[in-house]
Amino acid sequence: MGGILTYGLAVILYAALAAHFWRTRWRQVPGAGAAAAPAVGAAAWERWAIAVPFALHTALLYSVIFEAVELRFGFGHALSATLWLAVVFYWFESLFYRLEGMQPAILGAAALCVPLPAIFPGLESQAYAQSLEFRLHLVLSMTAYGLFTIAVLQAALMGLIEKRLHGRSLGEELTGPLASLPPLLTLETLLFRILAAGFVLLTLTLLTGVAFSETVFGRAFRFNHKTLFAVLSWAIFGLLLAGRHLYGWRGRRALRWTVAGFAVLLLAYVGSRFVLEVVLGRSLA
Repeated sequence: MGGILTYGLAVILYAALAAHFWRTRWRQVPGAGAAAAPAVGAAAWERWAIAVPFALHTALLYSVIFEAVELRFGFGHALSATLWLAVVFYWFESLFYRLEGMQPAILGAAALCVPLPAIFPGLESQAYAQSLEFRLHLVLSMTAYGLFTIAVLQAALMGLIEKRLHGRSLGEELTGPLASLPPLLTLETLLFRILAAGFVLLTLTLLTGVAFSETVFGRAFRFNHKTLFAVLSWAIFGLLLAGRHLYGWRGRRALRWTVAGFAVLLLAYVGSRFVLEVVLGRSLA
């Protein structure tokens, strides 16, 4: 019962904060455009308010992943952990950048994803799931997947802003929710910081998967469809970061590469787990 109440409280608090930021950052944006957005980011009380459901979210994830007698980790856990990481990242980055307008979407999505581990508990893991190597591999992989999920959502938002900017009349300001969002250059800087961090973690995920395959997965390393998609995604993100460093890639090209890399990575993990666990009702081989 305590777990159910904690889930419910986290959902309610996340949703209430999302509604608050929607009313104060999106609905009440004056017609003067981005310049009329609040000059200062979230107020101190808003930051502390976000910390409350985030603490509940943290405790719930820890309990279902690490404290449970039988480790279960399915696509519901993955999505919940991804939004947990999104809240962490944007809360921290908001200390250095004005990220007004981002909170409603992030907190609203977090409210939806918090209860997923309880709704889709996943299947029991094998005995090797209790090993230190497996837990290290799990943390690295889910942090990498989480960062790339954040990156693709931000890329989609940037694409929408860019489309609106190109479609407006000369001198016309952005209105509505888009007027509250940070400038494109700020979003682009954040995007490549996320991509770089995610690429490093994905590299470590692949290395630990190969080096500790016997311990992590209970068998010798084998090159299957999951590994193939993970390596392809790693190559796509690596080329994107190299293109950014060497040739200054940005704009729509960077956004397309981000979406492509994430789509391939999604096939490697979350898509496979959803089909096998929910549709077919069996564990990954």
